[in-house]
Amino acid sequence: MMFKKTLRASLLALLCTLLLGALASVLFANASSAQAPAPTPPAAAAPAAAPAPAAPPACDGTAKPPVLENCTPNSGDTAWMLTSVALVLMMTIPGLGLFYGGMVRKKNVGDTVMTSFAITCLVTVLWAICTYSMAFRSGSPFIGGLDRAFLQGIVSDISKGIGNPNPLAPTIPETVYICFQMTFAIITPALIAGGFAERMKFSAMLWFIGLWAIFVYAPIAHWVWGPDGFLSSGNSDAVVKVLDFAGGTVVHINSGVAGLMAALMLGKRHDTGPPHNMVLTFIGASLLWVGWFGFNAGSATSAGMQAGMAMTVTQIATATAALTWMFVEWALRGKPTVVGICSGAVAGLVAITPASGFVGPGGSLAIGAAAGVFCYWGVTGLKSMFGYDDALDCFGVHAVGGMVGALLTGVFAVEQYGGTPGLIEGNPGQLINQAEGILIVVVYDAIVSLIILGLIKAMIGLRVKDEIEREGLDLTLHGEAVQ
Repeated sequence: MMFKKTLRASLLALLCTLLLGALASVLFANASSAQAPAPTPPAAAAPAAAPAPAAPPACDGTAKPPVLENCTPNSGDTAWMLTSVALVLMMTIPGLGLFYGGMVRKKNVGDTVMTSFAITCLVTVLWAICTYSMAFRSGSPFIGGLDRAFLQGIVSDISKGIGNPNPLAPTIPETVYICFQMTFAIITPALIAGGFAERMKFSAMLWFIGLWAIFVYAPIAHWVWGPDGFLSSGNSDAVVKVLDFAGGTVVHINSGVAGLMAALMLGKRHDTGPPHNMVLTFIGASLLWVGWFGFNAGSATSAGMQAGMAMTVTQIATATAALTWMFVEWALRGKPTVVGICSGAVAGLVAITPASGFVGPGGSLAIGAAAGVFCYWGVTGLKSMFGYDDALDCFGVHAVGGMVGALLTGVFAVEQYGGTPGLIEGNPGQLINQAEGILIVVVYDAIVSLIILGLIKAMIGLRVKDEIEREGLDLTLHGEAVQ
């Protein structure tokens, strides 16, 4: 009986294959005949040579009028942005997965790294379906249009070397810009997992991240970075012009607040323990540091002077924050730790992110030092004060560090580097803009995140059962365990 079923299925598969092959052959033959040149009739005399067609113009968003249609991307900018895509993707897988995986207990390592990997896949699909279009296409001050839903309408004529770039990145193909911003959309919800680690249902996590990507990340990205967003510094009609070069509000404050809301909705873990493997955390933090050059310098969307300054200040702020955290921890607790200095480095990376295209080396030193102090307090004093269980300090590092960096951007911004002066250069209004932007993002993010979490809790539940939590999420949810 089983043999007959197998034979029937094999014959059916073979028949389908033959039909598809025949159809493909017919379509290919029709296409070939349609493209074949018509026979040239005999001519009495040779015609004059036609002039060579003009080369397509270079894509240029600064020209007047801008050259954004049927134009040739800049090869140097494109090469740098292709590299940046790979660097930022590396930040989530494997960087963040290892960083978080080393800090949880051994029985939950698999679930932690699985969360980073699954979020990468889920957000990629949603980005292609709708969230890229909602975030980075023109629509309204609050949300983009859907003209790029399912990534339709992208001009990429490889044979002629021309395309129509997104005006937000005029010198690179739109496909490259899509992938670059996709990596930001991936790592932002992946950071949230630090708030709910070791106790959330895997199914609930997928629902929460998917809905959050659509209803929180896409709108806020459009507000701050979209061509007509009401918080965008590049929009002349913006209500509040927020400086956020690479994601202080969009990525870090956004993810940190959502992580705190998830921690509050889930409640405290029943038992906690020391980090499972500090070496994994060290490797993850190192990958994050390297990848962050694509994150910050890549946000210039070109291989120019602004990218160079963004890379420089990123390195300086990160090292300063790591040393500051280490010295503070050493003074208060008697020993400098690997997890501590790695957390300090991440805090510096977070804080310099909004400022990286607007400040100079002097500002980056101050931002790094402030991040080391305030983020250390965020993961110790602040968490102890309010008693919430932010498992891997998503709020303490990312929200607190993002707020510190966003505010200090308004203080240390240098007009010759980013086009906008800050408080020190006589523009106190920018500091006010930064504070207003933070407040708007925090309020919206907190409210919508709580609504999404509440709906999921009512429908399928958020937290695993007590016995599952005690045994560990790896075996009970995934059937695997680290030996």
